[in-house]
Amino acid sequence: MAAQREWFEKDFYKVLGVPESASEKEITRAYRKLAKQYHPDANPGAEDRFKEVSAAYDVLGDAAKRKEYDEVRRLGPMGNPFGNGPGGPGGAGTGAGFGSFRVDDLSDLLGGLFNRGRASRAPTGPRRGDDLEAELHLSFQDAVEGVTTTVNVTSDAACQTCHGTGAAPGTSPVICSRCGGRGVVDDNQGLFSFSQPCSLCRGTGMRVETPCATCRGTGLERRPRQVKVRIPSGVDDGRRIRVKGRGGAGHNGGPPGDLYVVVRVSPHELFGRKGNDLTLTVPVSFPEAALGATVTVPTLDAPVTLRIPPGTRSGRTFRVRGRGVPASTGTGDLLVTVEVVVPEQLSDAQREAVEALAAASPESPRRHLGV
Repeated sequence: MAAQREWFEKDFYKVLGVPESASEKEITRAYRKLAKQYHPDANPGAEDRFKEVSAAYDVLGDAAKRKEYDEVRRLGPMGNPFGNGPGGPGGAGTGAGFGSFRVDDLSDLLGGLFNRGRASRAPTGPRRGDDLEAELHLSFQDAVEGVTTTVNVTSDAACQTCHGTGAAPGTSPVICSRCGGRGVVDDNQGLFSFSQPCSLCRGTGMRVETPCATCRGTGLERRPRQVKVRIPSGVDDGRRIRVKGRGGAGHNGGPPGDLYVVVRVSPHELFGRKGNDLTLTVPVSFPEAALGATVTVPTLDAPVTLRIPPGTRSGRTFRVRGRGVPASTGTGDLLVTVEVVVPEQLSDAQREAVEALAAASPESPRRHLGV
């Protein structure tokens, strides 16, 4: 890996809050604590800080990169091809270079040393598995009440034959003879000494002499599986639920990724939803709206009675408390909207009654329009 600008400009040890003499366990412990503290899911707005912590651990958490980083840092400002020293931008070496030495020459030199034999190498050390996503379709009732169910996922998982070791049954991986289990080998370049991934074990420190026939030595196989997931009550359409550790399998002993379940809720034939409130439209006749009435309305549980006061207009909404969607913050309400039904056909008796009402109501409801 070529030296990056931030290798010279940032103190990764300070970012993680550990001394330069910190052990691998201390660095990992500090990273996990900070990653949990600044993860965007737990602390919205801390994404930049989370990226900074992750970038620091990406270097210090890898033994080979950490050694290179320490070597580069020891060069000081004179070795910084990105800074403002004699060989950096803004110094005497800008453009034409300092004497016969150019900034590009130093960058190429460092890049060549750090990249020696690495272009075709696989990532070294344990690597976290991929995060996966699956959709779960629920009925309206199940989404309101909550349910424990399973989702089907097809992904890389630990091989069932070798249990993820990559070695054939009856055998085990052995320590690499070239690197002695370190995963890296030293490359002495006179004044400098660099480490690079071992080409024999591809940086894992272990070798599989008799590969598993099922996974061909990878320790992984792609297969369908069912994952149990608990859906909390009151979940809304489009909600993403995280199932920790049930994503893709890790590599080289790394932890598995997470599974994110996206909930899709089917609409209800009667009820709508606004947050934790349920909505319902109830038709009433003109006499009920004009004279007032007590009507029975359904809920997700037992029906309830609702008093419609005299003179209720179409579109008026009434609130029935505690008959909405249950949630951790409390149960919502049922919002009942009244819709006055106008009959399309009238019987003779109905027509006579309506005409009598019209005759008894000489005042126009449109008087305020001035027409």
